[in-house]
Amino acid sequence: MIKRYFTIFCIVLFCGQSFSQNGFRLTRSERTKVKFQLIDNLIIIPVEINKVKLSFIFDSGVSKPILFNIINSSDSLKLKDVESIYLRGLGDGESTVALKSRNNIFKIGEAINVNQDVFIISDETINFTPRLGIPVHGIIGYDIFKDFIVEINYGSKFIRLNNPDTYKYKTCRNCETLNLTLFNNKPFIDAIVEVKGEEVPVKLLMDSGGSDALWLFENESLGLIPENGNFFIDFLGKGLSGSVHGKRSKLKRFSINGFHVHNLNVAYPDSAAVSFARKFKARSGSMAGELLKRFNIVMDFKNSKVTFKKNRYFNDPFEYNKSGIVLEQDGVRVVKERDQGSQFKNDQSNEELSRLSVIEAYKFTLKPAFRIVELRANSPAERAGLMLGDVILTINNKEVHNYKLQEVNSFFRAQQGKLIKLKIDRDGVIMTFHFKLESLL
Repeated sequence: MIKRYFTIFCIVLFCGQSFSQNGFRLTRSERTKVKFQLIDNLIIIPVEINKVKLSFIFDSGVSKPILFNIINSSDSLKLKDVESIYLRGLGDGESTVALKSRNNIFKIGEAINVNQDVFIISDETINFTPRLGIPVHGIIGYDIFKDFIVEINYGSKFIRLNNPDTYKYKTCRNCETLNLTLFNNKPFIDAIVEVKGEEVPVKLLMDSGGSDALWLFENESLGLIPENGNFFIDFLGKGLSGSVHGKRSKLKRFSINGFHVHNLNVAYPDSAAVSFARKFKARSGSMAGELLKRFNIVMDFKNSKVTFKKNRYFNDPFEYNKSGIVLEQDGVRVVKERDQGSQFKNDQSNEELSRLSVIEAYKFTLKPAFRIVELRANSPAERAGLMLGDVILTINNKEVHNYKLQEVNSFFRAQQGKLIKLKIDRDGVIMTFHFKLESLL
């Protein structure tokens, strides 16, 4: 299923300190396999910290592990050796105050690090669980990639961490291997984009922590701008330092060696939101989840190379949100449901006729509440009268509490002209709205 089209997280971490630690080691064998969930093109893996089981975004573009959304777990985590620092990431806000904790025990599959640094953000507004619809407690990247040769199998949804000293590459005629450039512990590759019929070389961050397909930094001299003015302004996502907005457009072709992807989505983030990211002057943008997931990937930081192989997602079309609505899972609401275990009563008041009657039984349960948190200006949803804060109850007569958040979002990525009927709750008033999906590209 094509996932919701916006970037959830793409962090640039800055801390003016040096780090040294023992790193991750495999405890039982030369490799370990870890299954993941693929939510909105993001890899969600189980991570155990000080024997507490949590869920993390697996992000090739992040330098150090970050913890957030741990209000209910903070006591049991028993974080050690804590000090205050500042973090800076994507977004139009200021740096974020965080805590740094040393000497923690991290476990991923059979890989363990008994001396792991981690950064803790206590700001409750920095929480990606509502946008993903599942609990997410943190993000991790470089500390895994530096210690292993990492296989990311998007097709079968698992990662495999391999001992780099014993790993043997298999012959693969259908693969493409590229050099990796590591800058500030982040991996960059060289690729080609086609703009106005011209091939333009670009250097891109490999960003598995981003939901979009491709981000490009606008550069008119290189032709890195929306072609023929074909774009619309949209919310691109939320980073560590605030919201990111920019232009959404289409790109004719993207190439890495012999692999060519056509008619893909591209976003051009506002320059202010990515000013910190652009301090690496050679960088042109990011290759993110919706593009990365079309390959099975082997990341080899030790030898500075990466291998791509097409998977079952390669030829999937690139879709995007045509409604203008961005949803969050915002708490719960009470839902009245018919109890499937309805009771039967045998009515024998008439001796000659035995009558069987059904007593209808209902139960009240707590279900996720999906609330509108972003609404694109002049979008079909806004013109229909929908507003920020509206809670969606049904979509095309289907109760949304029976769906996951990403499944609800998929309704908004259907074909141009698709009729959408929403029943919503606005401050206790039930209302119904109709609109048609509108393609802007």
